[in-house]
Amino acid sequence: MTDVRRRVLVTGRVQAVGFRASCHARAVRAGLAGSVRNLADGRVEAAFEGPAGAVDDLVAWCRTGPPMARVTRVDVTEEPLEGAGAFLIR
Repeated sequence: MTDVRRRVLVTGRVQAVGFRASCHARAVRAGLAGSVRNLADGRVEAAFEGPAGAVDDLVAWCRTGPPMARVTRVDVTEEPLEGAGAFLIR
C-alpha cells in the first residue's frame, strides 16, 4: 500500500473537547506519523502520514471527532511525504 500525507483543518467546536488527545491516540494506534495542534482561530490542524487506508480512516474520524466536538467543516489537502517518524501533539 502506498503512503500518503494529508493535512486537515477542522472547524467547529473542536478545542477544549479532547480533540487533540483523541486524534493522537487514534493516530498512534493506526501507526501514523504527523501532528495535531490547536490554531489561534479556534480550528484544529492535523497532518497524517502513512498508509493511504489508515490516513483515510483518520480523516473520516475528523469529520465527527470525539463525543463533545461539533465539527462543521473539514478541509483536506494532499501534501508531499515528509518522512515524519512519530505522531505529535503540538
